[in-house]
Amino acid sequence: MESARIVGALARYTGDVELAEDVAQEAVAEALVSWAIDGVPAEPTGWLLTTGRRRAIDAFRRRGARDDRYALLARDLDDAAPGPDALFDPDAIDDDVLALMFVSCHPLLAREAQIALTLRLVGGLTTDEIARAFLVPVPTIQARITRAKKTLSAARVPFAVPEPAERAARLGSVLHVVYVIFTEGSSASAGDEWMRADLAAEARRLARGLVALAPEPEVFGLLALLELTAARFPARIDGDGRAILLEDQDRRLWDQAAIRRGHAALGHAVAAGRGLGSYGLQASIAECHATAASVGETDWARIVVLYEALGRLSPSPIVELNRAVAVAMATGPTDALALVDAMTARGDLRGSHLLPTVRGELLARLGRTTEARAEWRRALELCGNAVERAVLIDKLGAFGRE
Repeated sequence: MESARIVGALARYTGDVELAEDVAQEAVAEALVSWAIDGVPAEPTGWLLTTGRRRAIDAFRRRGARDDRYALLARDLDDAAPGPDALFDPDAIDDDVLALMFVSCHPLLAREAQIALTLRLVGGLTTDEIARAFLVPVPTIQARITRAKKTLSAARVPFAVPEPAERAARLGSVLHVVYVIFTEGSSASAGDEWMRADLAAEARRLARGLVALAPEPEVFGLLALLELTAARFPARIDGDGRAILLEDQDRRLWDQAAIRRGHAALGHAVAAGRGLGSYGLQASIAECHATAASVGETDWARIVVLYEALGRLSPSPIVELNRAVAVAMATGPTDALALVDAMTARGDLRGSHLLPTVRGELLARLGRTTEARAEWRRALELCGNAVERAVLIDKLGAFGRE
């Protein structure tokens, strides 16, 4: 539970994230032996920090690093009993965690490396867990994390919360990494599960921590989006692990506490009076769904407007496709199909199953069954998630054979 704080505090004093993680792990390993014999100390976090610092000193000694950093770490340590000391500064812990997030998401690193390092250092996930979450080999994740640490070390990236001017430029990267983690958790891109609830929960935990450390409107917007989206999780899968689409979900199962948290977070974003950013707009869309009694009673016209605003602020084919779905619900499939056909002509989302899935649905609603089946077959060829493939197969079965 305290891993991010411990690694952050040790990184602050050693100036080396990789060394900090290593000595933190060594401290935990020592605790497993020592505490089993002597019992858990009154201040376990302080014990781990002190032990981690001792391990760091040993590492510096082995390196022959007799500089100011070594002198700072070693000062009076030999006379100190295990427990809270100058390294454990309660007033600085939150800054340490925030700094760890900004370092993990440094723009020097590729996005894949940012995600892996954030989950490893801040989320505390093992390399095995990260590899399973993103369906890549463990050695690949290990290599990404190792390269990321070496890149940060070689660039002498300081372990600190960036200055306000730089922080604003880098906050977007931090938020995007958390968003990507949640997105993969809420709709797995491949594998046998439609959702990775554990991964989505980790993203929510990171977002909550980020709100406490950097209470900016767009951070509140991201948290609101994650809470309002996760509120629907209990109704999205049946007892056999099969997907339940929005129109068929039992809304009584939706997490009302998460909806209240999301609504409150969105309120903070709106109260700032700066206009909503992309996450705030997406949260507003999620709130429309979360507060509607049924699909038919959803304010689809407002959702269309929100997607139009989102498209101007953060244009992307996914936003355009979602706008088309909302248009279909607001004014009918004909208008929506025109938007989707324009996307197809531009080559948007080539290689993704999403566009043919939606196009097939629109064609089916217009009674063009043969064309709809062709689109769903194309989507089936492109889809890598077993649960979503089952949904497509059901659609093909429901509309009979040609």
